[in-house]
Amino acid sequence: MNQGEALMQFKQVQEASYLTAEKAWSYRAILRYFYIQHERMREFLFPEEIYEHVKSLPGFEDYTQEQLHQDLDQLVRWNNLHAIQETGKARTIEEFKKKRFRYQCTPYTVEFERMLVEMEADGETFGGSLEKKEFERLYQTLYELEKLLKRSSLPERDECAQIWNDLFTYFRSIKQNTSDYIAHINSEEAEERMQTEAFLVFKDQFISYLRDFIIELQQTASKIQQVLQSIDQASLQSFVKQVIIHRKQVPRFEDLAKDDEDLLQMELGKWESLKVWFLGNQHGESELEMLEIRTNEQIRRITRIVQRLGERHQYFRNRKKDYLHLAEWFSTFSDIKEAHKLSAVVFGVFHTKHIFSDHVPTENIYTSVWEEKPIHYETSPRTRNYREKTRPSAIVSQKAEKERTILEHLQRAKQEQTTLENYMKANEIHVEQLPIVEPYVRKILLNWIGKAMNRKDKTFQTEFGHVVKMKIDPSERIVLRATDGELDMPKVVFQFTEQ
Repeated sequence: MNQGEALMQFKQVQEASYLTAEKAWSYRAILRYFYIQHERMREFLFPEEIYEHVKSLPGFEDYTQEQLHQDLDQLVRWNNLHAIQETGKARTIEEFKKKRFRYQCTPYTVEFERMLVEMEADGETFGGSLEKKEFERLYQTLYELEKLLKRSSLPERDECAQIWNDLFTYFRSIKQNTSDYIAHINSEEAEERMQTEAFLVFKDQFISYLRDFIIELQQTASKIQQVLQSIDQASLQSFVKQVIIHRKQVPRFEDLAKDDEDLLQMELGKWESLKVWFLGNQHGESELEMLEIRTNEQIRRITRIVQRLGERHQYFRNRKKDYLHLAEWFSTFSDIKEAHKLSAVVFGVFHTKHIFSDHVPTENIYTSVWEEKPIHYETSPRTRNYREKTRPSAIVSQKAEKERTILEHLQRAKQEQTTLENYMKANEIHVEQLPIVEPYVRKILLNWIGKAMNRKDKTFQTEFGHVVKMKIDPSERIVLRATDGELDMPKVVFQFTEQ
């Protein structure tokens, strides 16, 4: 399709001009009568009949025949009507000169009026429904199609066309009804009605309706998906060609200019839309999954709304009867102590003191108070000058402990130094040549590697006073064995240069 053809596809629709014109009130009255007569299979109307009908409508008492002819001429220019001169019944030359016309409405006009009639019937609300049986009908048609494609020869062309038409009639109905109903329950009007108390009576039926649809959808959708995946594309093309041949047997002038290949691709495109709706594609999930998700969301949403309404209803509930019942109960007591007991149960204990504590005896939230052990909590006065009493204590000397700790540290360091010097050969330590070492030796070596990696020249000073240069070869792997396990690491050599 070139640019010119693309622009022509989205040209201005002058047939819709009558809906917004200044005299829309008269144009719409005329064309609505044409649509009603078209539905009754009366295609051609004369001006006299049209004028008689329009004059009978309220508000058209002053409408004249001259105005009617002007309106009819304008509707012909907008291509809403076709004017055909009537010459067969002219009785005089004067009648022939007046060019007596009869009129027929165009397909655009019929579709506009049909749409307007449906919209007027539905009002300003979305229609639609979640018909669970439509999925079963679609599956049965697909199953029948699959059986026909597996035959050695295709059935008659009229049978092929009937199955193909039924298939997309059900599919079109599913798409339109589900999308309209989801839009309906998401509309502002539905939201307002759900917030009213009257919705509580309706909510069980609403949730049951959605839940039944989900169950039927889950049971049937998987079978539809299996059939769609099993149908062979080559066999389907042969089937669609039979459908096209049957359709071309119906003489329609607008189909003469269409090529068979264009008609085939158009029908296969409809089939691809059906598959994408149920199976999805590389661009995203299927509309079937989205429908299931949205329906489940609506069930959760309605449940939350009902819960909030119930809480609000409980909060504002009139307690008058409860208080009258309590008052009668209190009046039956002759002893004030019995009245105090009832008051403590109903209203709680008066003048209680609350003590707060951060003590948590158990993390089990289901533990009863009577099962917990008592705790002692010391309170302090809330005065500004209060200070806790303290007793002076002697300073204990820790000199012996310090000396013992220092001695242990020095002995441990000396032992570590001696061990490392034993591993040294020609002022070098080759990690891969070490025997099984103690864990503290591995820790020292890893600490040295960390120090070296932080220096550009890989040179560092140990805790024993040695200056060490590390050479590392990442391409070769070695294993450092210790008493508590093995460590896989790159090849490392430590060179001791000076002390």
